[in-house]
Amino acid sequence: MQALPPDLASLADYERHAASRCDRSVWQHIAYGAGEANRAAFGRWGLLPRPLADLAGGSTATTLFGQAHAAPLLLAPVAYHAMVHPQGELATVRAATALETTMVASTLSSVTLEDIAATAQAAAVELRRTAPPPLWFQLYLQPDFARSLTLVRRAEQAGYGVLVVTVDAAIKRAEFTLPPGVRAANLADEPVAPLHSAAVGAGGVFGSALAAQAPTWATIERLRAETGLPLVIKGLMHPGDVLRARDLGADGVIVSNHAGRVVDGVAPALAQLTAARVAAGPDYPLLFDGGVRRGSDALKAMALGADAVLVGLPQLHALAVGGVAGVAHMLHILRTEFELAMAQCGLTRVSAINRDLLVGL
Repeated sequence: MQALPPDLASLADYERHAASRCDRSVWQHIAYGAGEANRAAFGRWGLLPRPLADLAGGSTATTLFGQAHAAPLLLAPVAYHAMVHPQGELATVRAATALETTMVASTLSSVTLEDIAATAQAAAVELRRTAPPPLWFQLYLQPDFARSLTLVRRAEQAGYGVLVVTVDAAIKRAEFTLPPGVRAANLADEPVAPLHSAAVGAGGVFGSALAAQAPTWATIERLRAETGLPLVIKGLMHPGDVLRARDLGADGVIVSNHAGRVVDGVAPALAQLTAARVAAGPDYPLLFDGGVRRGSDALKAMALGADAVLVGLPQLHALAVGGVAGVAHMLHILRTEFELAMAQCGLTRVSAINRDLLVGL
Protein backbone atom coordinates (compact mmCIF):
# COMPACT_ATOMS: atom_id res chain seq x y z
CA MET A 1 0.00 0.00 0.00
CA GLN A 2 1.27 3.46 -0.93
CA ALA A 3 2.30 5.65 1.99
CA LEU A 4 0.35 8.90 2.09
CA PRO A 5 2.22 12.21 2.46
CA PRO A 6 1.79 13.54 6.01
CA ASP A 7 0.44 16.95 4.95
CA LEU A 8 -2.80 15.82 3.28
CA ALA A 9 -5.58 17.82 4.92
CA SER A 10 -7.73 18.80 1.95
CA LEU A 11 -8.56 17.86 -1.63
CA ALA A 12 -6.34 20.75 -2.73
CA ASP A 13 -3.40 19.03 -1.04
CA TYR A 14 -4.03 15.91 -3.10
CA GLU A 15 -4.08 17.98 -6.29
CA ARG A 16 -0.78 19.64 -5.33
CA HIS A 17 0.94 16.31 -4.72
CA ALA A 18 -0.59 14.67 -7.79
CA ALA A 19 1.05 17.19 -10.10
CA SER A 20 4.44 15.63 -9.36
CA ARG A 21 3.19 12.01 -9.31
CA CYS A 22 1.78 11.92 -12.85
CA ASP A 23 3.48 11.73 -16.21
CA ARG A 24 3.78 15.28 -17.57
CA SER A 25 1.51 14.74 -20.58
CA VAL A 26 -1.09 12.97 -18.41
CA TRP A 27 -1.06 15.81 -15.92
CA GLN A 28 -1.50 18.39 -18.67
CA HIS A 29 -4.50 16.44 -19.93
CA ILE A 30 -6.03 16.12 -16.47
CA ALA A 31 -5.48 19.78 -15.60
CA TYR A 32 -6.65 21.17 -18.97
CA GLY A 33 -9.70 23.41 -18.56
CA ALA A 34 -10.11 22.09 -15.04
CA GLY A 35 -13.02 24.28 -14.10
CA GLU A 36 -11.60 27.59 -12.84
CA ALA A 37 -14.97 29.24 -13.50
CA ASN A 38 -16.72 26.42 -11.68
CA ARG A 39 -14.49 26.87 -8.66
CA ALA A 40 -14.88 30.65 -8.64
CA ALA A 41 -18.67 30.33 -8.63
CA PHE A 42 -18.62 28.79 -5.14
CA GLY A 43 -16.87 31.90 -3.82
CA ARG A 44 -19.90 34.00 -4.70
CA TRP A 45 -21.91 32.33 -1.96
CA GLY A 46 -21.40 32.21 1.78
CA LEU A 47 -22.93 29.85 4.33
CA LEU A 48 -24.89 31.22 7.28
CA PRO A 49 -23.95 29.36 10.49
CA ARG A 50 -26.76 28.46 12.90
CA PRO A 51 -25.17 27.61 16.28
CA LEU A 52 -26.96 26.15 19.31
CA ALA A 53 -28.91 23.58 17.30
CA ASP A 54 -29.43 20.14 18.84
CA LEU A 55 -27.32 17.84 16.64
CA ALA A 56 -28.33 14.56 18.28
CA GLY A 57 -29.03 11.82 15.76
CA GLY A 58 -27.54 13.73 12.84
CA SER A 59 -27.13 11.84 9.58
CA THR A 60 -26.07 12.44 5.98
CA ALA A 61 -28.09 9.47 4.68
CA THR A 62 -30.19 10.04 1.58
CA THR A 63 -32.11 8.12 -1.08
CA LEU A 64 -31.65 8.48 -4.84
CA PHE A 65 -33.75 6.54 -7.35
CA GLY A 66 -34.89 4.20 -4.59
CA GLN A 67 -31.31 3.43 -3.52
CA ALA A 68 -29.91 4.20 -0.07
CA HIS A 69 -26.72 6.27 0.10
CA ALA A 70 -24.64 7.03 3.17
CA ALA A 71 -24.17 10.60 1.95
CA PRO A 72 -25.16 12.67 -1.09
CA LEU A 73 -21.54 12.52 -2.35
CA LEU A 74 -20.76 10.37 -5.39
CA LEU A 75 -17.76 9.70 -7.59
CA ALA A 76 -18.38 11.16 -11.05
CA PRO A 77 -17.52 9.19 -14.18
CA VAL A 78 -13.89 9.84 -15.11
CA ALA A 79 -12.12 8.06 -17.95
CA TYR A 80 -8.94 6.00 -17.83
CA HIS A 81 -7.98 5.77 -14.16
CA ALA A 82 -5.02 3.62 -15.21
CA MET A 83 -3.37 6.78 -16.50
CA VAL A 84 -2.45 7.56 -12.89
CA HIS A 85 -2.37 4.16 -11.14
CA PRO A 86 -1.76 0.62 -12.41
CA GLN A 87 -4.88 -0.78 -10.71
CA GLY A 88 -7.03 1.92 -12.26
CA GLU A 89 -10.74 1.79 -11.49
CA LEU A 90 -10.32 -1.36 -9.40
CA ALA A 91 -8.46 0.67 -6.78
CA THR A 92 -11.04 3.44 -6.97
CA VAL A 93 -14.01 1.14 -6.50
CA ARG A 94 -12.35 -0.60 -3.54
CA ALA A 95 -11.99 2.76 -1.84
CA ALA A 96 -15.53 3.78 -2.75
CA THR A 97 -16.87 0.53 -1.29
CA ALA A 98 -14.95 1.03 1.94
CA LEU A 99 -16.33 4.57 2.29
CA GLU A 100 -19.88 3.57 1.28
CA THR A 101 -19.78 5.82 -1.75
CA THR A 102 -21.39 5.24 -5.13
CA MET A 103 -19.01 5.17 -8.07
CA VAL A 104 -20.25 6.03 -11.54
CA ALA A 105 -18.12 3.85 -13.82
CA SER A 106 -17.24 5.37 -17.19
CA THR A 107 -17.69 3.80 -20.60
CA LEU A 108 -14.05 4.82 -21.05
CA SER A 109 -12.81 3.01 -17.96
CA SER A 110 -9.46 1.26 -18.29
CA VAL A 111 -10.88 -1.98 -16.86
CA THR A 112 -14.18 -3.56 -17.82
CA LEU A 113 -17.45 -2.64 -16.18
CA GLU A 114 -17.84 -6.29 -15.19
CA ASP A 115 -14.49 -6.29 -13.36
CA ILE A 116 -15.41 -3.08 -11.56
CA ALA A 117 -18.69 -4.61 -10.34
CA ALA A 118 -17.01 -7.87 -9.31
CA THR A 119 -14.32 -5.98 -7.39
CA ALA A 120 -16.97 -3.97 -5.54
CA GLN A 121 -18.73 -7.18 -4.53
CA ALA A 122 -15.47 -8.76 -3.38
CA ALA A 123 -14.55 -5.66 -1.38
CA ALA A 124 -17.94 -5.73 0.34
CA VAL A 125 -17.37 -9.34 1.34
CA GLU A 126 -13.94 -8.50 2.72
CA LEU A 127 -15.50 -5.67 4.73
CA ARG A 128 -18.26 -8.00 5.96
CA ARG A 129 -20.94 -5.87 4.34
CA THR A 130 -24.13 -7.37 2.99
CA ALA A 131 -23.64 -5.48 -0.30
CA PRO A 132 -21.50 -2.72 -1.78
CA PRO A 133 -22.95 0.76 -2.24
CA PRO A 134 -24.95 1.20 -5.45
CA LEU A 135 -22.92 1.19 -8.66
CA TRP A 136 -23.95 3.37 -11.60
CA PHE A 137 -22.79 3.13 -15.20
CA GLN A 138 -22.06 6.12 -17.40
CA LEU A 139 -22.75 5.68 -21.10
CA TYR A 140 -21.06 7.56 -23.91
CA LEU A 141 -23.42 6.96 -26.78
CA GLN A 142 -21.61 5.20 -29.61
CA PRO A 143 -21.99 6.08 -33.31
CA ASP A 144 -23.85 2.80 -33.83
CA PHE A 145 -26.83 2.63 -31.46
CA ALA A 146 -26.54 -1.16 -31.32
CA ARG A 147 -23.13 -0.77 -29.70
CA SER A 148 -24.60 1.59 -27.14
CA LEU A 149 -27.30 -0.94 -26.40
CA THR A 150 -24.70 -3.68 -25.94
CA LEU A 151 -23.04 -1.58 -23.23
CA VAL A 152 -26.41 -1.01 -21.56
CA ARG A 153 -27.19 -4.74 -21.52
CA ARG A 154 -23.76 -5.49 -20.06
CA ALA A 155 -24.36 -2.93 -17.30
CA GLU A 156 -27.78 -4.38 -16.55
CA GLN A 157 -26.35 -7.90 -16.39
CA ALA A 158 -23.49 -6.79 -14.10
CA GLY A 159 -25.88 -5.25 -11.59
CA TYR A 160 -25.48 -1.52 -12.18
CA GLY A 161 -28.44 0.31 -10.71
CA VAL A 162 -28.59 3.56 -12.68
CA LEU A 163 -27.67 4.49 -16.26
CA VAL A 164 -26.03 7.92 -16.62
CA VAL A 165 -25.87 9.20 -20.20
CA THR A 166 -23.33 11.96 -20.85
CA VAL A 167 -24.54 14.19 -23.67
CA ASP A 168 -22.26 17.25 -23.60
CA ALA A 169 -19.01 15.83 -24.98
CA ALA A 170 -19.94 14.41 -28.37
CA ILE A 171 -18.45 17.38 -30.21
CA LYS A 172 -15.09 18.35 -28.80
CA ARG A 173 -11.41 18.42 -29.62
CA ALA A 174 -9.64 15.30 -28.35
CA GLU A 175 -5.96 15.33 -29.18
CA PHE A 176 -4.56 13.51 -26.14
CA THR A 177 -2.74 10.24 -26.81
CA LEU A 178 -3.25 7.58 -24.17
CA PRO A 179 -0.14 6.24 -22.40
CA PRO A 180 1.08 2.79 -23.48
CA GLY A 181 -1.04 0.01 -22.02
CA VAL A 182 -4.03 2.21 -21.21
CA ARG A 183 -7.16 1.52 -23.25
CA ALA A 184 -10.92 1.77 -23.20
CA ALA A 185 -11.47 -1.74 -21.87
CA ASN A 186 -15.23 -1.72 -22.41
CA LEU A 187 -14.68 -0.97 -26.09
CA ALA A 188 -11.85 -3.43 -26.64
CA ASP A 189 -13.61 -5.02 -29.63
CA GLU A 190 -15.02 -1.81 -31.00
CA PRO A 191 -13.57 1.40 -32.44
CA VAL A 192 -13.47 4.13 -29.81
CA ALA A 193 -16.12 6.78 -30.39
CA PRO A 194 -14.81 9.99 -32.01
CA LEU A 195 -15.52 12.08 -28.94
CA HIS A 196 -12.18 11.00 -27.51
CA SER A 197 -10.22 9.82 -30.53
CA ALA A 198 -10.55 12.44 -33.26
CA ALA A 199 -9.97 16.14 -33.53
CA VAL A 200 -12.23 18.50 -35.39
CA GLY A 201 -10.89 18.51 -38.94
CA ALA A 202 -9.76 21.37 -41.14
CA GLY A 203 -13.24 21.57 -42.67
CA GLY A 204 -14.80 22.57 -39.37
CA VAL A 205 -17.55 21.01 -37.29
CA PHE A 206 -20.66 21.25 -39.45
CA GLY A 207 -20.77 18.46 -41.95
CA SER A 208 -18.11 16.49 -40.07
CA ALA A 209 -18.45 12.95 -38.73
CA LEU A 210 -18.54 14.35 -35.19
CA ALA A 211 -21.64 16.39 -35.93
CA ALA A 212 -23.30 13.59 -37.88
CA GLN A 213 -22.82 11.07 -35.07
CA ALA A 214 -23.74 13.33 -32.15
CA PRO A 215 -26.73 12.09 -30.13
CA THR A 216 -30.03 13.94 -30.32
CA TRP A 217 -33.23 14.03 -28.29
CA ALA A 218 -34.48 11.22 -30.51
CA THR A 219 -31.53 9.11 -29.32
CA ILE A 220 -32.50 9.73 -25.70
CA GLU A 221 -36.12 8.82 -26.43
CA ARG A 222 -35.01 5.58 -28.09
CA LEU A 223 -32.72 4.72 -25.19
CA ARG A 224 -35.50 5.39 -22.68
CA ALA A 225 -37.61 2.80 -24.47
CA GLU A 226 -34.82 0.20 -24.36
CA THR A 227 -33.97 0.01 -20.65
CA GLY A 228 -35.80 -0.23 -17.37
CA LEU A 229 -32.89 1.23 -15.42
CA PRO A 230 -33.32 4.72 -13.99
CA LEU A 231 -32.04 7.00 -16.75
CA VAL A 232 -30.09 10.11 -15.77
CA ILE A 233 -28.93 12.68 -18.32
CA LYS A 234 -25.56 14.26 -17.52
CA GLY A 235 -24.40 17.51 -19.05
CA LEU A 236 -27.52 19.67 -19.29
CA MET A 237 -27.29 23.34 -18.30
CA HIS A 238 -30.25 25.08 -19.94
CA PRO A 239 -33.49 24.90 -17.92
CA GLY A 240 -35.43 24.19 -21.10
CA ASP A 241 -33.28 21.09 -21.68
CA VAL A 242 -33.82 19.92 -18.11
CA LEU A 243 -37.56 20.23 -18.62
CA ARG A 244 -37.41 18.38 -21.91
CA ALA A 245 -35.38 15.55 -20.39
CA ARG A 246 -37.94 15.19 -17.63
CA ASP A 247 -40.81 15.16 -20.11
CA LEU A 248 -39.10 12.53 -22.27
CA GLY A 249 -38.98 10.17 -19.29
CA ALA A 250 -35.48 10.70 -17.94
CA ASP A 251 -35.52 9.90 -14.23
CA GLY A 252 -33.06 12.65 -13.33
CA VAL A 253 -30.51 15.17 -14.61
CA ILE A 254 -26.94 16.00 -13.64
CA VAL A 255 -26.27 19.71 -14.13
CA SER A 256 -22.71 19.83 -15.44
CA ASN A 257 -20.48 21.67 -17.91
CA HIS A 258 -17.95 18.82 -18.25
CA ALA A 259 -15.50 20.72 -16.02
CA GLY A 260 -15.34 23.48 -18.61
CA ARG A 261 -13.31 21.20 -20.89
CA VAL A 262 -15.64 21.16 -23.90
CA VAL A 263 -16.00 24.84 -24.84
CA ASP A 264 -14.28 28.05 -23.79
CA GLY A 265 -16.48 30.55 -21.99
CA VAL A 266 -19.07 28.06 -20.78
CA ALA A 267 -21.16 29.23 -17.82
CA PRO A 268 -20.29 27.82 -14.38
CA ALA A 269 -22.49 24.84 -13.64
CA LEU A 270 -23.34 26.23 -10.20
CA ALA A 271 -24.83 29.35 -11.77
CA GLN A 272 -27.47 27.23 -13.51
CA LEU A 273 -28.59 25.12 -10.59
CA THR A 274 -31.42 27.29 -9.32
CA ALA A 275 -32.90 27.79 -12.79
CA ALA A 276 -32.64 24.05 -13.42
CA ARG A 277 -34.46 23.34 -10.15
CA VAL A 278 -37.24 25.76 -11.01
CA ALA A 279 -37.67 24.11 -14.42
CA ALA A 280 -37.59 20.57 -13.07
CA GLY A 281 -39.90 21.15 -10.13
CA PRO A 282 -39.29 20.50 -6.44
CA ASP A 283 -39.36 16.71 -6.50
CA TYR A 284 -37.44 15.83 -9.65
CA PRO A 285 -33.98 14.30 -8.95
CA LEU A 286 -31.37 16.90 -9.82
CA LEU A 287 -27.68 16.24 -9.24
CA PHE A 288 -24.65 18.47 -9.67
CA ASP A 289 -21.11 18.01 -10.98
CA GLY A 290 -18.90 21.05 -11.33
CA GLY A 291 -15.88 21.96 -9.26
CA VAL A 292 -16.77 20.54 -5.84
CA ARG A 293 -13.56 20.48 -3.80
CA ARG A 294 -14.83 21.00 -0.25
CA GLY A 295 -17.66 19.69 1.86
CA SER A 296 -18.95 23.25 2.09
CA ASP A 297 -19.10 23.32 -1.74
CA ALA A 298 -21.39 20.31 -1.65
CA LEU A 299 -23.64 22.00 0.90
CA LYS A 300 -23.81 25.18 -1.21
CA ALA A 301 -24.74 23.21 -4.33
CA MET A 302 -27.49 21.39 -2.46
CA ALA A 303 -28.79 24.65 -1.00
CA LEU A 304 -29.08 25.92 -4.58
CA GLY A 305 -31.16 22.96 -5.66
CA ALA A 306 -29.10 19.77 -6.03
CA ASP A 307 -30.14 16.51 -4.37
CA ALA A 308 -26.56 15.22 -4.45
CA VAL A 309 -23.16 16.13 -5.89
CA LEU A 310 -20.50 14.27 -7.83
CA VAL A 311 -16.74 14.69 -7.56
CA GLY A 312 -14.59 14.06 -10.62
CA LEU A 313 -10.92 15.00 -10.88
CA PRO A 314 -10.14 14.70 -7.13
CA GLN A 315 -10.45 10.93 -7.45
CA LEU A 316 -7.62 10.92 -10.02
CA HIS A 317 -5.54 13.21 -7.80
CA ALA A 318 -6.03 10.92 -4.81
CA LEU A 319 -5.48 7.77 -6.85
CA ALA A 320 -2.19 9.12 -8.19
CA VAL A 321 -0.97 10.06 -4.72
CA GLY A 322 -2.11 7.10 -2.67
CA GLY A 323 -3.97 4.42 -4.60
CA VAL A 324 -6.81 2.80 -2.66
CA ALA A 325 -5.82 4.52 0.57
CA GLY A 326 -5.62 7.88 -1.16
CA VAL A 327 -9.10 7.71 -2.65
CA ALA A 328 -10.54 6.46 0.64
CA HIS A 329 -8.84 9.25 2.57
CA MET A 330 -10.00 11.86 0.05
CA LEU A 331 -13.58 10.66 0.43
CA HIS A 332 -13.23 10.71 4.21
CA ILE A 333 -12.01 14.32 4.09
CA LEU A 334 -14.91 15.36 1.88
CA ARG A 335 -17.52 13.55 3.96
CA THR A 336 -16.13 14.99 7.21
CA GLU A 337 -16.11 18.51 5.78
CA PHE A 338 -19.69 18.06 4.60
CA GLU A 339 -20.82 16.90 8.04
CA LEU A 340 -18.98 19.80 9.66
CA ALA A 341 -20.66 22.28 7.32
CA MET A 342 -24.07 20.77 8.05
CA ALA A 343 -23.43 20.89 11.80
CA GLN A 344 -22.26 24.51 11.69
CA CYS A 345 -25.47 25.39 9.84
CA GLY A 346 -27.57 23.59 12.44
CA LEU A 347 -28.63 20.73 10.17
CA THR A 348 -29.08 17.10 11.11
CA ARG A 349 -30.79 15.85 7.93
CA VAL A 350 -30.03 16.24 4.24
CA SER A 351 -33.71 16.95 3.63
CA ALA A 352 -33.40 20.16 5.70
CA ILE A 353 -30.86 21.77 3.33
CA ASN A 354 -32.39 24.80 1.64
CA ARG A 355 -31.63 28.18 0.05
CA ASP A 356 -31.90 30.00 3.40
CA LEU A 357 -28.43 28.67 4.28
CA LEU A 358 -26.78 30.99 1.76
CA VAL A 359 -26.02 34.65 1.35
CA GLY A 360 -24.72 36.16 -1.85
CA LEU A 361 -21.28 37.74 -1.58
